[in-house]
Amino acid sequence: MKRSEMLLMIATVPVDFLMLMFAAVCSYQLRFTDWALSLRAVTFELSFSSFIHLSIWVALLWLVIFASLKLYTPDANRKLANDFVRVITGCFIGLGIVAIYVMFTQQLFDSRFLVITSFIFSVVFVLLGRLVMRGVKSVLYRMGVGLRRVVLIGEDASIKDISIELNTRRELGYRVIGTFSSFSKAVEKKLLDVSTDEVIFVRPRFDDEALISAISFCHEHHITFKYAADLFSSYASHVTVHPLAGVPIVELRRTPLEGWGRVAKRLFDIIVSICVLVLFSPLYVLLIFLVFIDSGRPIIYKNARVGVRGALFTAYKFRSMYQKDCTGPQFGVSGKKALKKEEELIEKQNTRVGPIYKVGNDPRVTSFGRVLRRISLDEFPQFVNVLKGDMSIVGPRPHQPREVSGYIEEHKKVFTVKPGITGLSQISGRSDLLYDDEVRLDVFYIEHWSLLLDLIILVKTPFILFRRRRAL
Repeated sequence: MKRSEMLLMIATVPVDFLMLMFAAVCSYQLRFTDWALSLRAVTFELSFSSFIHLSIWVALLWLVIFASLKLYTPDANRKLANDFVRVITGCFIGLGIVAIYVMFTQQLFDSRFLVITSFIFSVVFVLLGRLVMRGVKSVLYRMGVGLRRVVLIGEDASIKDISIELNTRRELGYRVIGTFSSFSKAVEKKLLDVSTDEVIFVRPRFDDEALISAISFCHEHHITFKYAADLFSSYASHVTVHPLAGVPIVELRRTPLEGWGRVAKRLFDIIVSICVLVLFSPLYVLLIFLVFIDSGRPIIYKNARVGVRGALFTAYKFRSMYQKDCTGPQFGVSGKKALKKEEELIEKQNTRVGPIYKVGNDPRVTSFGRVLRRISLDEFPQFVNVLKGDMSIVGPRPHQPREVSGYIEEHKKVFTVKPGITGLSQISGRSDLLYDDEVRLDVFYIEHWSLLLDLIILVKTPFILFRRRRAL
């Protein structure tokens, strides 16, 4: 999902809330007009401020109802008519809940006028807000802002109809940047060269094995995969269907970390990291002091890592090695010499199998550094990485560029999400796991993510930290 789409999706929530509150204000003001008073005198004693305070809670309840009706799902192709039906349904449900609450609590509130007009205004204003949001999105698309760069692949006759519709109807949010009759290595290179956002396979003529290979390529390079054909669900965990030029389009996603899932996880990361940094700030200061006493400066070790979509970022850790043995640009000429020494140690004392390494009985680690590594306190500064958005609280382990250079295609699936301070593989064996098993656990996490799963992993992490590790 493009950033502009996500921002518009998030903006829909406060817009709906403002429309509901505006409906409440209009309803209350209308009740005291000459026309309404001529129908019936006001018999209730409810001040404007009290009514607005009550309306805030009712509006929040209606937002929850709207969310349960999937009015905030990240479906760029959802029909406006469907939204209208769901808004009206949601308002009816909200009205029913309010009526039941008033009845069972025996509230002394006698104004059917306010209830009915609030309902009518809510429907009208929320629908108006939805139209405005659609209009804003359409204007942005027509200006070329946020358009999804799409490539069509296939030999079916309908590919031409789809291409024409996408190019002529800019409000759909697409720009066709290429069409190909088949999928090949040359096409893969072309897709990467033109920075493709989506690929739509229009009834391609290849077998299931080739199809799975195409899906894997798209997921590996974070390209949305869509398939114009009958619905199938064996290739991905999450499937959505919508028509395009009269052809049913199936979208396959590898992870629920799209749309609101991504928003929820980011909020979870920010809240948890702030709480940890604030609550454990005395420990942070103590560790800084102990590292300095043990081996001097620098306190923080900066290391290049590969994050989501293969982007490089700088990960922070408390330095646990002697200065002369630390690698990386941070240490200049000394860092280059240390890299050669590390390569020799990896060749002699590596305890891992596969593209990643772990030096057993590492002589470069300081005495206090061993304590830090034993319970992973050296990774404590990575909560700053989480706040910056480079990492997540929970996710696959952060990868070094030289490790990534040895990965096979299957291993690169872990770059679908941000790396984490902890994760499913970290609590399932840490460095004692075979790397293929680690990848399988990370892929399982990516495909079955939920906030509950993040909480379970987070709660289990402290208990895992004190288990003995095979290599330090």
